Amino acid sequence: MATESPPAATGAALLPRPRPPTSVRSGAAVTPPQARAVADASDRGARLVAVVIALAWHLVIGLPAVLEAGPGMAAPAVVAVGWLVTALVGVATGVRLLRGRLPPARRLAVVLLVVDAAVFAAAGERFLFTSADWVWGGLAWFFLLALWRRPVRWLLALLAAHATIALVAVVLHGATAPADLSRYAMYVYGTSTLPVAVFAGAAALTALARDRAGTAAAVLAVAAEREAAERAQGERQARLALVSGTAEEVLAALAAGDADPADPAVRRRAVLAAARLRRLIAESDDVPDPLLHELRAAADLAERNGLPIDLVAVGTPPELPVDVRRGLADPLTAALAGAHGWARLTVVAGPDEVVVSLVTPEHDGPDDPMAPPGGDDVVAPPGGDGPVEHLHERDGEIRWTQTRWRRT
Repeated sequence: MATESPPAATGAALLPRPRPPTSVRSGAAVTPPQARAVADASDRGARLVAVVIALAWHLVIGLPAVLEAGPGMAAPAVVAVGWLVTALVGVATGVRLLRGRLPPARRLAVVLLVVDAAVFAAAGERFLFTSADWVWGGLAWFFLLALWRRPVRWLLALLAAHATIALVAVVLHGATAPADLSRYAMYVYGTSTLPVAVFAGAAALTALARDRAGTAAAVLAVAAEREAAERAQGERQARLALVSGTAEEVLAALAAGDADPADPAVRRRAVLAAARLRRLIAESDDVPDPLLHELRAAADLAERNGLPIDLVAVGTPPELPVDVRRGLADPLTAALAGAHGWARLTVVAGPDEVVVSLVTPEHDGPDDPMAPPGGDDVVAPPGGDGPVEHLHERDGEIRWTQTRWRRT
């Protein structure tokens, strides 16, 4: 078994890393970003409609009635101030809603109920069932704005409080005849149903848009995962065919007597084929650190062939595509196949860079077959997020092979 550095040096690198959260999991309650964007767009349109209705009603219907009634009301100044306060609340709330923020519902509800009671008292008995008592029909729309995206029961409770205040005003003004009570009931019903319908309908449409967009995003994600899995499977099969072909050539040559098992070159070819096959199998393992797992597989095989090897890992490798991991591990695997005496394999990783180095004693035999004649190389894997540099040097005493990946 390959030896590793003490926990103080490699513990952080070897501990399993948590998987990143995903929005597409069976039974997950996480809303995909696409679904949230669609739901926000739908809700933004409903907010705009509600703000326009509330302010237009207040300005086009409420204000002319208040100005026409004028001094005839019991306390016209109180009615005017209440209209102005409600207008300011509507503008401030509308600005917050159109900017994607929610208003302070409880404080606004208290302010609107105070205005409600004040206007009913100040309008007087003469204007109790007229447009001058503008809180009958207009205030419910401001309730809707103040409670936007809150539970519908909050709106129903506020409308019930509004109906109670209106009933108290009707009783105090002496409008208790059957006709007056019937008018009260019709006013309450007529001015409450439409805001409740808009409020509940907007919430339902937003939820429906979110669900449909989430379903579509999940379907696309599953299709993308399936395509990626099929592509990865095809690449592994092609790689396996290549590695198996190399192993078959060695075995066929040995079986036919064309290769001598004692020949160092033949033994090196066999070890290299076995190491590549073992690393290929390790690629498909579901482990927290795939790169370290693949390098351990190559180190284990080298140690089983009698090579003492130290594996030192510093830092936590980031998630790397298979092509990048191959570019980092293949040259080291090839160098291990021909190593003698001892070997030291070092992995230094950070969020944007990974360096893998192998040091072995100098020995007779061919140079690293994967290194170019100039001593270094830069390979950009097709699926990678940056090139993989490959360097190989020898100074008469040791051989040094290094691969390096940097995020671009």
